Amino acid sequence: MPTNFAARVPGKNQPLVIEEAPYPTAGENRLVVRVHALAVNAVDYAIQMMGEALFPWVTFPLVLGEDVAGEVVAVGPGVTRFQPGDRVVGQAVGSNANDSVEGAFQQYAVLRENMASTLPAAVAYAQASVIPLAFSTAIAGLFQKDYLGLQAPSLTPTPTGKTLLIWGGATSVGCNAIQLAVAAGYEVIATASPHNFDYVKRLGAAAVFDYKQPTIRDDLRAAFRGKTCAGALAIAGVVPQTRNEAAEACLQVVADAEGDKFVALSMPAPPNVPDGVGCKFIFASTIKDNEVSHLLYGEYLPAALANGSFVPAPEPEVVGTGLEAIQGALDALKQGVSAKKLVVTLP
Repeated sequence: MPTNFAARVPGKNQPLVIEEAPYPTAGENRLVVRVHALAVNAVDYAIQMMGEALFPWVTFPLVLGEDVAGEVVAVGPGVTRFQPGDRVVGQAVGSNANDSVEGAFQQYAVLRENMASTLPAAVAYAQASVIPLAFSTAIAGLFQKDYLGLQAPSLTPTPTGKTLLIWGGATSVGCNAIQLAVAAGYEVIATASPHNFDYVKRLGAAAVFDYKQPTIRDDLRAAFRGKTCAGALAIAGVVPQTRNEAAEACLQVVADAEGDKFVALSMPAPPNVPDGVGCKFIFASTIKDNEVSHLLYGEYLPAALANGSFVPAPEPEVVGTGLEAIQGALDALKQGVSAKKLVVTLP
């Protein structure tokens, strides 16, 4: 049996420690993956810094990380879509909130079959590792029935005649959401910083607006005039004021537009929600228990990656090699990044 090492958080607000870890086993509907590349996310350093103050179920020590790209080395009972040797990308998410054995920050990680996709040879592991958490968050907000409930994406989308607002189009979630919404047949209006306008349009947005402009709400209202609204997906960073501004703007634009009145939020709802508008905070892990994960990871993503209609986004920036490079990646992420995702490769 191979030796496994992990980058583990020993306690709240403590740096990662590299130490030997149990070699995982492939349980029912699970795969063991030799990790070749992983990406870091804001939730990783937030849990590291705040622990149970952020999520009450967090206990230390624990292995963080959700974005995995690598090679299948074992499959468990019930697995039908994968076999050893397959290249895969997926989100490491446990069977409960504290299933730390399934964190991505280790040499061998466990993936659920329904939270993983085959990876074509043309897509490098580092490229693919930017996808999982952002992809899961996007599909949770866009396609789950108790969120926006959009029609499913397709390689040959049928236009719906509806327009979706995506606030934060150059974020990791936004980059995925734009492509998915367009593939589902929706026109997308997005917000971003001006230096990311061209990138967001290349991903499929029909129009992009500067979210920092004082006229942004009026600009978006005008853009939706004469259109049928499909709702909005609001994505922002970790700064409370920025998050509140994003949520409030999306809620107001949707309230004033004709069409569907719902906003999927990557932040808690503000205290004042306009009458007649629904909203809900997104938890990416909820898709593991419903048909959305099977449809998007099992059917759409493998085919879309293979034919190039879905591209890994945002762009990866490899910041180091080996588990010891993960802490530096987390520290760099705290300083802020734009239209890219920080990636660590494993030898």
